[in-house]
Amino acid sequence: MPALDTGASTRGVDASSQPAPASPADPASAADPDATKLSPGDPGHGRMRLALFAAGLSTFALLYSTQALLPEISRALHAAPDQASWTVSGATIGLAVAVLPLAALSERFGRRRMLTASMAVAVALALVVPFAPSLPVLIALRTLQGAAVAGVPASAMAFLSDEVRARHLVGAVGLFVAGNSVGGMSGRILTGWVTEAWGWRAGLGAVAVTSLLCAVAFRLLVPPARHFTPVPLHPRRVAATVRAHLGNPLLLRLYAIGLLFMVVFGAVYTVIGYRLVAAPFGLSQGLVGSVFVIYLVGTAASATAGRLNARLGRRGTLYLGIGTASAGLLVSLADNLAAVVVGLVLITAGFFAGHAVASGSVSRTASHGAAQASALYQMSYYVGSSLGGALGAAAFAAGGWAATVALGLGAMVLAGGITLYATRRAVVLARA
Repeated sequence: MPALDTGASTRGVDASSQPAPASPADPASAADPDATKLSPGDPGHGRMRLALFAAGLSTFALLYSTQALLPEISRALHAAPDQASWTVSGATIGLAVAVLPLAALSERFGRRRMLTASMAVAVALALVVPFAPSLPVLIALRTLQGAAVAGVPASAMAFLSDEVRARHLVGAVGLFVAGNSVGGMSGRILTGWVTEAWGWRAGLGAVAVTSLLCAVAFRLLVPPARHFTPVPLHPRRVAATVRAHLGNPLLLRLYAIGLLFMVVFGAVYTVIGYRLVAAPFGLSQGLVGSVFVIYLVGTAASATAGRLNARLGRRGTLYLGIGTASAGLLVSLADNLAAVVVGLVLITAGFFAGHAVASGSVSRTASHGAAQASALYQMSYYVGSSLGGALGAAAFAAGGWAATVALGLGAMVLAGGITLYATRRAVVLARA
């Protein structure tokens, strides 16, 4: 998932919570305003990194906690795949809608406070979710949970930028992103195996308890915010910045590409459980959950995307991601478990490469309002996840796995068309 850059590194020092500013007699501090922030060796640095790792693990385990359980939820609640898929799509829609407002609120009330409140509400809802009496109630609770979770990506990166020295920020961010990946993967695996033994409600309960422990760890570990200065809310100014971004053709293309990649990813991973529990595979719920270990491929692909981007350029790397994901979709059509796994590996690698390039390009493209530009990307990304889950499940119900693959290929054709248009436009401008 992309983390939201709120551009908080430009904030001043909060005089009420920070020691008095350095005097001119302290030339080191005067020359380096970053000097009072956390760096390796400081007592709070390790605590900060571990706290944000726990936050990322907790919230992203919750966000996709029902995805591996969809076949079991369908069976228990007598729901078709396209109906049960809304337990995932509802959560991602909730996040997409809430991330921009919560990012603005974190500017006014503080990152640490937003993170704490977000995790508390999300975990409280998680403890209620296993007792949902019906599918509509489960979907409603999951939608609220997604909105609560949005406070983490809306605040985490800004909090790190506020409190950690710039030269050490990449390492701190890396551990937070690792928490996202580990949480997204482990939540699905945990629910799969617990569900196989005790049912889907117990699976969701296990994720809730795990997330509660992570939330407690976050609160015990996280150091006080020392460099945050509240900023008054200016809704009109934010709206004007959002309109400007939506009027930028390059940003619109990047938002669309992120959405289309996520349509593929959301469709595939929402539906794959239904395919693997059915003939000819007949996998158990625990083994279906374990399939999500393939997410580790995404970690490697995201790291490699930077090197590919340096070698092939942004559009070249996007073409590679589109081609890799498309090849994976075609390979996955075979009724052979090894081929399906290889297909999922290719889809995952292609998705993460494309997503890494698109999300990274947004920050570099936005000349102002980086917070809003990144929030809009996250909104489009999670709208794509919601569309992919809902449309992928509907396609599967209508025409099986082949229909889901056709949907994914259609999304990749559109992404390729957008990238090709950008390539031709760049050539025309270069000749002009």
